[in-house]
Amino acid sequence: MLRVVTWNIRNGGRDSGGPDRHEVLLRVIAEARPDVLALQELRGLDLPTFANRVGLRAYRAGTWFGQPVGVLVRPDWPVLAVAPVRRPFHHAAQRVTIGTDAGPLTVLGTHLHPYSPRRRLVEAGWLAAALRRTRDGLALLAGDLNTLDPYAEHVERIARLPQAYRRRHLRSDGLTPDTRAVARLLAAGLVDLAANAGPTVPTGYGGAEFSDMRLDYLLATPALATRLHTVEVLRTPETHQASDHHPLLATLSLTAGL
Repeated sequence: MLRVVTWNIRNGGRDSGGPDRHEVLLRVIAEARPDVLALQELRGLDLPTFANRVGLRAYRAGTWFGQPVGVLVRPDWPVLAVAPVRRPFHHAAQRVTIGTDAGPLTVLGTHLHPYSPRRRLVEAGWLAAALRRTRDGLALLAGDLNTLDPYAEHVERIARLPQAYRRRHLRSDGLTPDTRAVARLLAAGLVDLAANAGPTVPTGYGGAEFSDMRLDYLLATPALATRLHTVEVLRTPETHQASDHHPLLATLSLTAGL
C-alpha cells in the first residue's frame, strides 16, 4: 500500500519571531508514515536534513518569487526521474516519478498563487500540460492549490472572511466564488480523491485568512483513482498546532516495483 501525504508546513516550520515547529512537524510525519510526502512552504528549511530524520529522500524545486516545494520519497520506492516544472510559478512545482508494481507513478507536488485567482488559473494550465503525457497512466497532483473546488457551496464561508482575504477567492465581479483553477484540472481528466474529506484549514495556528476551507488537494488520473483505498484529513492536537494547514493523507493499492 502506498501512503501519500501533502502538507503546507508554513514558512519552513518557523515564522519570523515565532516558535520553532520542526519537532512537532517531524512527529506528525513519523506518525503518518508516508511513502511519498509533498511539502509546501520550505523557506529557510534544511530539507535534506529534515527528510533524513524521517527516513525520506528529498527532491526540492526552488523559486524566484515565493517559497520552494519538495517531494520526499521513502528509499524502498525506486525513483525513476526527477525534474521541476519549468514555468514561472509564484511558488514552484516538482515532478518525481517512482516505480510501482503497476508501472511508473508520476507525483507532481505544487503550491499555487496565494493571492490572484487569475494567476492560479494560468498555473493550473501549466500543471495540466505537465501531466498531459501521463493522463492515461498513473499520476498524482498533490499540494496547496489555494483555491476552492467547483462543486461545493462557498458563498457563506467566503462572506465570513475579512474583506482583504475575500478577494483571493472571488472573481472580478467581487461576488462569484472563483473555482476555475480546480475546474481546469478536473477538465483535464484528473479526479479529486479528497472531494469528501472535509476542510484542511484553518487550524489553531494562525489562519485568520481561512474559513473552514479545503485548499489542499490530491488529484489523480483515472487509472490511479481506481486504486484509492482511503483518504482523510489528519486532524490531531499536534496537527492543530504544527501549521496553519492540516495534512491530507491517501492510501493507494500500489507496492514498490521497477
